[in-house]
Amino acid sequence: MSDTDPLINAAETRTRIDTSKPHSARFWNYFVGGKDNYEVDREIGDHIKEIFPGLVDVAVTSRHFLGRAVRHLAGEPGIRQFLDVGTGLPTADNTHEVAQRVAPDSRIVYVDNDPIVLAHAKALLTSTPEGRTTYLDASLYEPEAVLKAAANTLDLTQPVALMILNTLGHVADYDEARELVRRLMAGLPSGSHLVISDGTATSEGMIAASEAYNASGAVPYHVRSIGDIAGFFDGLELVDPGIVQVPEWRPDPSGSADPATAVALAVDAYCGVGRKP
Repeated sequence: MSDTDPLINAAETRTRIDTSKPHSARFWNYFVGGKDNYEVDREIGDHIKEIFPGLVDVAVTSRHFLGRAVRHLAGEPGIRQFLDVGTGLPTADNTHEVAQRVAPDSRIVYVDNDPIVLAHAKALLTSTPEGRTTYLDASLYEPEAVLKAAANTLDLTQPVALMILNTLGHVADYDEARELVRRLMAGLPSGSHLVISDGTATSEGMIAASEAYNASGAVPYHVRSIGDIAGFFDGLELVDPGIVQVPEWRPDPSGSADPATAVALAVDAYCGVGRKP
């Protein structure tokens, strides 16, 4: 079955959408080949491509990492519950689609409070008959409220995979970002997993692209060091291969699922998966 929060009203939500400035979800959607974007998003996207074409690789390979991580967690560790915070706009192979292909009884809760994402929430609200998919209009900055609402769908006494992909860069203060992650993981039991990917300040091009994006009037995104990404996993057991560039996390040996993994593609984004002891 699938559910939605009664607060998600398409007409009301659209009145909150500002199309005069670029938007991170639409900008990212443009880079991964989606259609849910506006001219202002494509303009800054094309400008950044001129400065640093590698950001497109970051977007595409990060999306493929999501699929590989979810397939792994729904497989070997047997995770059947996923809490996806900072969902972004739906594209192909969203978390619930990947998880339920492996385990049809998987339950997924998507969390975002962005009006643009909420306007497209219905596209995510599908599920296998055995599983369940819900969508919450809630904020990363209120972890306990997120957990309380998620508990209507997920059994928080059983392991959950917490997914926070390309989202923590929007939290300007690193210590605050770490604390938000800590509070979310504190509400999850032993055996739960944390999945994170984010852009990193590992090249002059990526730093310049970040600065150009932030100067556009969009909600800023702060690229961090590899050590900062690793810091989110303090207290957790890192799953092999640890903190690596996103194409290097358990690539498909054939390269069929992600063409970028068939070659030595370097990207300015790092990721990891950690297990709560």
